[in-house]
Amino acid sequence: MASLQEAGRLGITPFSETEPTELRSHSTPGEVQAVIAAAYRQVLGNEHLMQSDRLITAESQLTQGVISVRDFVRAIANSELYRQKFLYPNFHVRFIELNYKHLLGRAPYEQAEIAYHLDLFMSEGYEAEINSYLDSVEYQNSFGDSIVPYHRDFQVDHPGSRAIGFSRLLHLYRGYANSDRAQGQKQPRLTWEVAKNLATPISVPAASALTGSMGGNRGVYRLRVLKAASANSAVVRQTTTEVLVAYDQLTPKLQQLNRSGSKVISVTAV
Repeated sequence: MASLQEAGRLGITPFSETEPTELRSHSTPGEVQAVIAAAYRQVLGNEHLMQSDRLITAESQLTQGVISVRDFVRAIANSELYRQKFLYPNFHVRFIELNYKHLLGRAPYEQAEIAYHLDLFMSEGYEAEINSYLDSVEYQNSFGDSIVPYHRDFQVDHPGSRAIGFSRLLHLYRGYANSDRAQGQKQPRLTWEVAKNLATPISVPAASALTGSMGGNRGVYRLRVLKAASANSAVVRQTTTEVLVAYDQLTPKLQQLNRSGSKVISVTAV
C-alpha cells in the first residue's frame, strides 16, 4: 500500500491506518459483529443503519457459519433496503457508479464498464446487475469469500489498480464522515470523465472535509518514487527519488509513473 503521510487532508485516513476486515474460521463473537458492521458500512455507503433495517436472518446465518461474507454482502445489496437507498432515488448511471464503489471498492474506469452494466440492468434486471459484481473474477481476486469489500483504489499500488482510479474514487467518496445519500446528488458524478477517458481533478478537502464537504484548496505534493532500473542499464538496483507536483497535475503524474513501472511510496502535501 502506498503510504499517504497526510491522508487526513484527503479524508482517507481510516484506509491508510486499518487493515481489511476479514472473517476467519475461529473468529470471536465480537469479531463477527465487527465484520457485520463493516459490511453494512461499506455496502450502504456509510449510511447510518436503523435497528429495524438490519437483516436479522442473514446476520444469524453469517454468525452460525451458514453463509460467507460474500453471501452477506450479496444479501445487503439485493435487499429492498439497498434499492430504497440507491436504486429508486437515483439515475441508473449513478446507481451503477455506487455499485462499483460499494461492491468492488473502486470507481468505473471506462465507459465500456458503464455501458455493460446499464445494458445488463435493463435487459436482465436488478439481481443480475448486483450479482455481476459479486460473481466476478475481480471480486474473487480482491476479496474472496471472507473479506469485506473496501475502497481498494486508495491503495494505488494494489494489483490491477489504475492511477486514474484514485482520483475518481476520491470524487465519489467525499470524506469519511459523509455518506453517499447525504451528498444529495441523484445524477452520476463521473459521466464526463469516464466518457472522455479523462482524469478526475483531485480536490483537496478543507478542514470541513471530515464532515464530507470537499474544499478547493490548491497545493503542491511531494511524491517519493521507487524507480525501476532502466532496461538498458547495467545497474539493476532500484533508486528512490522525489518529485514535486501541483495538485492539478497529480493524477497525470501518477499515471505516467505507473506506466513507467515505478512505484509511488508516499504522497505528501508540501
